[in-house]
Amino acid sequence: MSTVRAASAAASSSATACIRSFGRVKLRTSGDSRGVGIGLVLGGLVSQEFGAAVAASLFPRAGAAGVVALRLVLSAGLLLAVCRPRVRGYRRADWAIVVGFGAALAGMNLLFYQSIARIPLGAAVTFEVLGPLVLSVLLARRAASWLWAGLALAGVALLSRGGFDRLDGGGVAFALGAAVLWAAYILLSARTGTRFPRADGLALAMAVAAVLSLPVGVADAGTALLDPVTLALGVAVAILSSALPYTLELLALRRVTASVFGVVSTLAPVMAAVAGYAVLGQILSPLDLVAIALVVAAASGAVLTSRR
Repeated sequence: MSTVRAASAAASSSATACIRSFGRVKLRTSGDSRGVGIGLVLGGLVSQEFGAAVAASLFPRAGAAGVVALRLVLSAGLLLAVCRPRVRGYRRADWAIVVGFGAALAGMNLLFYQSIARIPLGAAVTFEVLGPLVLSVLLARRAASWLWAGLALAGVALLSRGGFDRLDGGGVAFALGAAVLWAAYILLSARTGTRFPRADGLALAMAVAAVLSLPVGVADAGTALLDPVTLALGVAVAILSSALPYTLELLALRRVTASVFGVVSTLAPVMAAVAGYAVLGQILSPLDLVAIALVVAAASGAVLTSRR
């Protein structure tokens, strides 16, 4: 996701929001094109979650809030330079949507990074993915959707009792807060896409998020944000977590349907668990893996049975 993780992602609603944000794209779903599209989605997930793992490794240098500010500012600069969004001709209601979108984006990232500073990455993403999952269940308005909600609840209950030795209440609370804001991000992204052309709304919202997060980041990290090594790693995080995943997702959405995109995106907790192990040395127990698998299955089922 530009700098949104928002899109590591668990519901077809997020895929639809991406389509609307970037304009109409022609979907080609046959043969090799579909396989390439699925590969692009997986590549975006790998990049996004490994970017989050690299960001977590930066916390000792700049703090969680400092890394968020660094990532959002760099990503906003990149998006504004590429998109060059028009700022005139919009109504007050349009700007209210963009500001709300940016606030949700900033809050989602701040809460998520506070979460992964306290609990393993795989656990944090599993809790966070509940936001889009619950949104998908509520929007579907089908009795079968509650089956998926129950399956997800079982996975979360199992995860809370699992072998994560650093799974404290604060980290879980931050992840659940990020889940709520992720759901809000999806809704606001869709509304922004109907009011602003191409990715203009996303670029403007990213600028708002950068402005909102910068004072918090400076208060947390101070001059550490100007350290050359920290800046270089921040650029890497911005590319891995934002620029590259969004580019791959945009290319993927030209080759696969939104439902296929949504199902494949439900593998985000799995990719996060792998990234946490590979980069941060966070070991998962068999019970942890079963819990994550239950949430992934619930999210996949919710996407497949949703009306839109």
